[in-house]
Amino acid sequence: MSPRSPYSGLPQRAFWRGGVAGAPAFPPDLYRPKFPVTQDTRVFTAGSCFAQHVGAAMKAAGIQVIDAEPARRGLPPETAKRFGYGVYSARFGNLYTVKQFRQLVDELNGAKPALPVWERDGRFWDAQRPGVEPDGLASPDIVAEMRTQHLAAVTEAFAQADMIVFTLGLTEAWEHTESGTVYPTAPGTIAGTFDADVFHFANYGVADILEDFTALEESLSDLNPDLKWLLTVSPVPLAATASGQHVLPATVRSKSVLRTVCDMLCDSSDRIDYFPSYELATSPAHTTSPFAGDLRSVRPEIVAQIMQCFLQAHDLCEEGAEQPEECATNADPSDEAICEDILLDAFAPDAPK
Repeated sequence: MSPRSPYSGLPQRAFWRGGVAGAPAFPPDLYRPKFPVTQDTRVFTAGSCFAQHVGAAMKAAGIQVIDAEPARRGLPPETAKRFGYGVYSARFGNLYTVKQFRQLVDELNGAKPALPVWERDGRFWDAQRPGVEPDGLASPDIVAEMRTQHLAAVTEAFAQADMIVFTLGLTEAWEHTESGTVYPTAPGTIAGTFDADVFHFANYGVADILEDFTALEESLSDLNPDLKWLLTVSPVPLAATASGQHVLPATVRSKSVLRTVCDMLCDSSDRIDYFPSYELATSPAHTTSPFAGDLRSVRPEIVAQIMQCFLQAHDLCEEGAEQPEECATNADPSDEAICEDILLDAFAPDAPK
């Protein structure tokens, strides 16, 4: 008799036919959590703009998403969001790269980013979070004062957290050449001035990101030694690339690197888990495109079902819900995320002037 194949007896989820082909786009057994998330879990959220959807769904499900830097009472919700309040666990804006996250934590330990203030037309911006002050501030001193308050809030948020939910978004970034300081957006996009003698383009690889994450995790262990991590990868493609490649392979390169990093980190620690939001958004099992007309924005109903898969896996759905689409939340899936990188569209050759 021929030897028994090692594939004999494997469950349906192990085979493309039945696991993807012929299966629902949101199979309930796709995600098997490494550790539980409950409504009592205190969650610190951060990452690229897709992370905003993750945080909103968690809040709507009653999970204790930390907000250490809330808006003042009476500020209209749409205005608060425009100024970065309630978007993440503190008002740091989008953290697109692991190096950017590491740099934020290094700053809590006394590090000083280079060129911390950017100027445009007599107004001033915090270069590490230019998107949270759309109109800028009146002076560099006010920027510095608000930065000090912000860092205190970030420290408090980390101290409260049981888990960090971090969405990895990009591998491309712009750095200050002399110091290595990284910025969330290229100088000259929101504020500041680009100078090729001062700034350079960086495109991080697997080794770079693993090094940054290891340093980040070690630094945070001093603040909170029991932190767990839930990693995701944003399915949103690059708005533009400065790599010299076509934007499509540049996007695939970026997402492939980030996805590889997530697997390596999860394999290395029982305290690090991965939720496959990227795979759920880009699965070929979708009968229609998961993306809106711009081919970047994930359609609201897809975002909602992705998050419902997460809630279902953690038994956070209402009683009786058996499929992800039956696991409703109070989050508004049509609520658009704030993304600085979309501003790069204005520099496209055919963009309206």
